[in-house]
Amino acid sequence: MGCGWLGLPLGKHLVKQGYIVKGTTTSPHKLKGLESQGITPFLIQIAETTIDGDIQQFLKHLSILVLNVPPKLRNAKSANYLKKMKLLLHHIKVAKVPHLLFVSSTSVYGDVQGEIREDTLPNPTTESGKQLLQTENLYRNEENIKTTVLRFGGLIGEDRHPVFHLSGKMGLRNGEELVNLIHRNDCIHMIATIIEQHYWNEIFNGVYPYHPTKKQYYTTEAQKMGIPLPGYEAHPEKSVKKRIQSQNFSVKGHRLLTSIVA
Repeated sequence: MGCGWLGLPLGKHLVKQGYIVKGTTTSPHKLKGLESQGITPFLIQIAETTIDGDIQQFLKHLSILVLNVPPKLRNAKSANYLKKMKLLLHHIKVAKVPHLLFVSSTSVYGDVQGEIREDTLPNPTTESGKQLLQTENLYRNEENIKTTVLRFGGLIGEDRHPVFHLSGKMGLRNGEELVNLIHRNDCIHMIATIIEQHYWNEIFNGVYPYHPTKKQYYTTEAQKMGIPLPGYEAHPEKSVKKRIQSQNFSVKGHRLLTSIVA
């Protein structure tokens, strides 16, 4: 559910692996594109009190639902994400979907400092992080659904990189903070591994194990791309030293394969 920047290439990968894949989009013009990739397309729009589209047909006969719908709560007029997910849960229970993989975010840890692993107590500070954590707990508390939560760090890929937003900006004050990023290819690798290995009722962080400071990393990336460097203050204020580890994934003998450094 949610065939966007991450969901579409994930669906394509799973099709290649031999899975029968259904996929949702909120854009009518994307339906043919999903179908051309071997994905059975559905036009689904979730609101707080209604779901537009044939949600029961989408959920029918599913053995696994990958729920990849971000909150998008950046302004006061945003709809209540938790209410949407509660409504969706009702339909999931009616359809008796046995396994769910919920794509969450490391934002649930908030400003917790130091070494962060999956057993670190979350303390979200943003509305998005708070509602994500509430949604995690909502699904994990359902006895008849085996739910695994995957908390991704900052997402990057060939066509998506924070350095383009930072390029040329002056007076940046967070240069001593650590980066906690993950490449889209590794996101797909983690999801596919969880499905293949039946890692259910678990929590995984998804962050590449390389944590330079933001000043080091984004300056180097801008230099390699030949774009204006971001300007960080020489004496930044005290910053959060947060290093997020994919501890549970590595304990099971897996590692992330795509370096965040080109």
